[in-house]
Amino acid sequence: MVCQQAVELMTDYLEDALPAHDRARLEAHLAECPDCTEYLAQIHDVIAAAGRIEPEDLPTGTVDGLVALYRTWRTET
Repeated sequence: MVCQQAVELMTDYLEDALPAHDRARLEAHLAECPDCTEYLAQIHDVIAAAGRIEPEDLPTGTVDGLVALYRTWRTET
């Protein structure tokens, strides 16, 4: 597994939504990759700081803006 694949799995990993095979592959990668381990720690920190935000908690247009930003990011990578 390369780092980009690991990053793509992290949200499902944190939500305990990964199939066992993918979870094992990601955990093996994390055991060997300090950069991805740090990235995962940063995600944990953001979740702890922000708490749980539901889409309806956001100002009007924010969700659309975030989706557009994500789509732009996906086409660049």
